[in-house]
Amino acid sequence: MEPSLTTDIWAAAYVRRCSVEGAAAFIVRKGDARAGAVLVRVNGLDGSSSLYARARRADGQLVWMSVLGPAPRPDAECEAYLVRAAARDPDLWVIEVEDKARRHFLDAPVD
Repeated sequence: MEPSLTTDIWAAAYVRRCSVEGAAAFIVRKGDARAGAVLVRVNGLDGSSSLYARARRADGQLVWMSVLGPAPRPDAECEAYLVRAAARDPDLWVIEVEDKARRHFLDAPVD
């Protein structure tokens, strides 16, 4: 089993990386510090966003999945998804990145 960072450390490092790259990023919901699931919302600041969730492929490789499809979705649709996800999983973390270029800065491939 490969070593991994706790969610709180990963989230703090991710927010910092976004900041260094010139994008605003915020932890908008904190879940379990050790092993909470993470959803990343990339807000294009135009009324639409993309959502990404961490997952593992069948071969065990860590990837990020585009939750609502490859195209950005209306902010209201993304917000509704986040509310439902948080209701299902109290350990969920939500991080929002605000970037007009829609850069996500994720550390693994996006499927």
